Amino acid sequence: MSVQIGIRHDYRHKRKKSIKLLTMQPHQANLEWHNHQPYSLDYGDVYFSTDSGLDETHYVFLAHNQLQSRWKSLAESSSQGHFTIFETGFGTGLNFLCAWKLWRETAPKSARLHFVSTEKTPLSIHDLQKALSAWPELKHFTDKLLSQYPFISKSWHRILFDDGRVTLTLLVGDINVTLPKFKNLVDAWFLDGFSPAKNPDMWQASLFEEMAKHAHSETTFATFTSAGDIRRGLRDAGFQVSKAPGFGKKREMLFGQYQGACDQPAADAKSVIVIGGGLSGATSAEAMARRGYQVTLIERHPKLAQEASGNPLGVLYPRLTGGETPLNTLALQGFLYTLGMLENIKIDDENYQPCGVLQLAFNDREHKRITSVINEYPELVQSTSKLNTLALSGIDVAHDGMFIPQAGWLNPAAFCEALTQHSNIKKQTNTEVLTLKKTAEGWQVLSQNEVLCEATNLIIANATDAQQFQQTRHCEMQAVRGQISLLPTIGDSDTLKTVICADGYLSPARQGYHCLGATFSPNDHNIDIRETDHESNLNMLKSLAPNWNQDRYKVNTLKGRAAIRATTSDYLPLAGAVLDIAQLQDKPPRYNASPESLTWLKGLYINAGHGAKGLVNAPICAEIIAGLICNEPAPVECSLLSALDPNRFALRALGLKRLAQTIQSN
Repeated sequence: MSVQIGIRHDYRHKRKKSIKLLTMQPHQANLEWHNHQPYSLDYGDVYFSTDSGLDETHYVFLAHNQLQSRWKSLAESSSQGHFTIFETGFGTGLNFLCAWKLWRETAPKSARLHFVSTEKTPLSIHDLQKALSAWPELKHFTDKLLSQYPFISKSWHRILFDDGRVTLTLLVGDINVTLPKFKNLVDAWFLDGFSPAKNPDMWQASLFEEMAKHAHSETTFATFTSAGDIRRGLRDAGFQVSKAPGFGKKREMLFGQYQGACDQPAADAKSVIVIGGGLSGATSAEAMARRGYQVTLIERHPKLAQEASGNPLGVLYPRLTGGETPLNTLALQGFLYTLGMLENIKIDDENYQPCGVLQLAFNDREHKRITSVINEYPELVQSTSKLNTLALSGIDVAHDGMFIPQAGWLNPAAFCEALTQHSNIKKQTNTEVLTLKKTAEGWQVLSQNEVLCEATNLIIANATDAQQFQQTRHCEMQAVRGQISLLPTIGDSDTLKTVICADGYLSPARQGYHCLGATFSPNDHNIDIRETDHESNLNMLKSLAPNWNQDRYKVNTLKGRAAIRATTSDYLPLAGAVLDIAQLQDKPPRYNASPESLTWLKGLYINAGHGAKGLVNAPICAEIIAGLICNEPAPVECSLLSALDPNRFALRALGLKRLAQTIQSN
């Protein structure tokens, strides 16, 4: 197979608008091609009807879920505002493309489609392109899917299309594992995948039971099969089941509707306040504005991104460790999600360069980590032992390591400005919030005794300042001072073409300066520029580029910038809804209490504690919170939601460690 590896872009050349993401071979489908159609060797079955896959999709899934009439009847002012499809086998993506096309043709402009699909053996991008080329009428949609088809790992991937009006969430893995980790209601089920005889592991009673857990009174389903076991299993799970003539050579198919009493939760009035104008606040504001909410973004400074998000550039790369730990999963999913956002947001070459990041194995621990990552993600990262690092970076480096072609650098302030250009966002600068007040309708924010504004929802995104509010005082974070040094270009220093990372980072020149940093000083709240920190950064330069003559820089002449970052003790950010901890402390729950039995501060959320990883973590955490507010499918599985829950430290302090680990699992 031909693997698409991202192309490194020299800073002095115009970057490509479309970033090709990657596919990972270990989980890819094993195919043969029969008469230009994909045939699965793993399951001994075809991916779609040999009569016409396109017509089959329209007949079985779109027509028998009544999607055209249901979507046309959605009012522009619909309180729910979104429609969720769950598909049990992504395959070639044909069902998704057809649903997307129909949605664009029939649904109100303000509504949003969530298409969630699980796939155990994803197609490579080459096979996907070949399969979808059979339908030129879908070329516009196919090209957009291929341009963002993700690097495939055994994880969840979220991709936005049509400015966020259509969202694809691809769950890579066995449905018996992925579906139980999904926690939202579904409006229509596409029961696809290979036939029950070829894929019996999927067509189990557990599938139908899970479908019922995610159903409401208007949930429908459709499937190409009419097997008796499937019909009985759906009925036993609470679905009314009907037969219809099958498509093509199939005699019959099944469709129906859930007969249970579960209803969709009522949507609230669409207003939200976001406190904090850095990366966390800007991404949170954009995520809510994209969903039609009226957003008031409050920043105490005259401009956005004036604190930790105000450095001239930040390094955009995933700090991967390998394995299925929360840290590694968040790093990978967050990185890919941010790259997808940058596909749709206009940021010029002066403020964003996907020039690649070279990570050096500068000690034994880093060598072990990098070796593990290279082995696990051979198509996302490249071992520099097989590359010419001088040609790659433009300078001599002292260590082997790995290269991430899709990574690079981004100006956080420019990113924040681009994110907050949405017409639904009102920026309120030079405004400091001192207290929060819960009301019957939502939340008020106050300065002294003056009400600044009010809304049904409130997102706290002001880093460690969140601990000044009584309601979020329990959200533990630590302030860490970091200083960068700005090295003027001297001699041939502008030959550096990629970001180099070791125990710090060195960037290519931007506006005549290389960014070098950063120091790490916990519990230091001062932001003065210190010569001792410049010296520390220059010493760090030795492990980054030993032949770079750091003696030519005089610490008393260097420019720099210091800022305070918010970090947590487990290095994971805080993202989610906020508990009423004061009430829990007064009446501690039992160790085996369920999350539903706890008292939540309805409408209050926090997105903070990203440390130096805001470019990777803040956008996907904003998407997590937006999903919680809007009752939409989450972009990550529930175990990661629990790991990010902002109440986890307080629950552990109350002896509720088990609850902290599973608080978002139901």
